[in-house]
Amino acid sequence: MGAPGVKDYGKLLGIEGDMIVQEIGWDEDADSEVSESIEEIIGEALLDEDTDELCDVVLLWYRSEDDDLVDALVDASRNLGDEGRIWLLTPAANKGNGVNPGEISESAQLAGLVQTKAEKIGDWQGSCLVPGGR
Repeated sequence: MGAPGVKDYGKLLGIEGDMIVQEIGWDEDADSEVSESIEEIIGEALLDEDTDELCDVVLLWYRSEDDDLVDALVDASRNLGDEGRIWLLTPAANKGNGVNPGEISESAQLAGLVQTKAEKIGDWQGSCLVPGGR
């Protein structure tokens, strides 16, 4: 049961209690409710970008002004377990630093990933990406 007023973003992202989740690219503009919702489900803090532990989910906050998206996706996929997935979170279209859906699709493909799902996550757009061999 979540805290009153906190949206259950973790469930929306398919997070379950036994998962290992890494967070990359968090900054002041990121929605801390998303991270907190996930931490509540898994019962521990999210792993930071320096971990070398295999992860079930990588939460990647990305803005158009950040470094190359293909490189960011390749880096984010390094710690993915066999059934792992990346949730790419980009600012919603009405916010600054948004990323064109065509760029997400093309970059994912170049990084060997396939988009399986898209969700609105607060003021962010979430794209679920999995390795293309699945």
